Amino acid sequence: MNRIGYTILYICLGLVALFQIFPIIWLFLFSLKDNREIFSGSPFALPTELKWENYAKVWEGGIGVYFFNSVWITGLAIVLTVLLASMATFAITRMNWKLSGFVLGLFMVGLMIPIHSALIPLFSMFLNVNLIDHPLSIVITYTAYNLPITMMILLGFYYTLPREIEEAAIIDGSSIHRLFFQIILPMTTPIMSTTVIINMIYNWNEFVFVNTFISSDKYKTLTVGIQNFIGQYMTDWGAIGATLIISVLPILLAFIFFSNKVVEGISSSAVKG
Repeated sequence: MNRIGYTILYICLGLVALFQIFPIIWLFLFSLKDNREIFSGSPFALPTELKWENYAKVWEGGIGVYFFNSVWITGLAIVLTVLLASMATFAITRMNWKLSGFVLGLFMVGLMIPIHSALIPLFSMFLNVNLIDHPLSIVITYTAYNLPITMMILLGFYYTLPREIEEAAIIDGSSIHRLFFQIILPMTTPIMSTTVIINMIYNWNEFVFVNTFISSDKYKTLTVGIQNFIGQYMTDWGAIGATLIISVLPILLAFIFFSNKVVEGISSSAVKG
C-alpha cells in the first residue's frame, strides 16, 4: 500500500512539475517563430522553421547592453544589501545597547512601505542630487528596499550563533571588526546564500524604478529594454520571446544550482536554540 501511495504521490508531483515547466518550454518555442507563424498557426504548435536569428537580432539590437547593465546593477546592489544587512543584524543581535530594539523596529517599518508610494519622493530626491538617469539611483533604491527583508531573514540565524565563539575570539585579542569579518560572517554563509538568491530575483526582475529613474538606453536593464522591441506600427514578437528567454535564464540557472542553499538557509534560520 505504501508503494502504491508513493507512486501516486510521485505521479502527482511530476504533473505539477510539468505544469510549472511548460510555460518556459512554450516561451522557448515561441521565441523561435516569426510574426506570421505566431498569428497564423496554433499557439501550441511547434515552429515549422527554427528562427535562431531572433536571438542574433535582439543581441545586435542592444540587448547585450541591457543584459550587462542588469548583471552589474544587480550584483552591486546584492553585495551592498547583504553586507550592510549583515553588519546591522550583527550590531542589533550580538551587541548590547539600549536602542537596538528601536533601531530594529525602524528597519522593519520598511517592509510596510509600498513601492509606488515612494516613487515621487525618491524621484524628487534624486533630481535634487543629479542622480536621475544615473544607475547609482537604482543601486541605492534596490539596497534600501531590500535591507528590511534581508535583515529579517538573517535575524533568526544570528540569534542561534553561540556566544562562546565570540567570547573566545575576544579573549584571544580579536577586534570587533576582525570578529565580524573573519569569524561571524563566514559562519553565516548558508543564510547569506538565501538572501543573495532572494535579492537577485527581486533586482533582476524589477521594472518600476528603472522605468521611472532611467531614460537613457545605455543605462536601461533587461526588463525595461524589452520595450524597444515594441513599435507603434509593428511588434516583433519572436524577438520579444528571445529577449524574455535571455532574461529568465540567469535566474533559472541560479535557482537550479543554489536551491538547496536556499532551503538550508531558511531551515537554519527558523530553528532557534
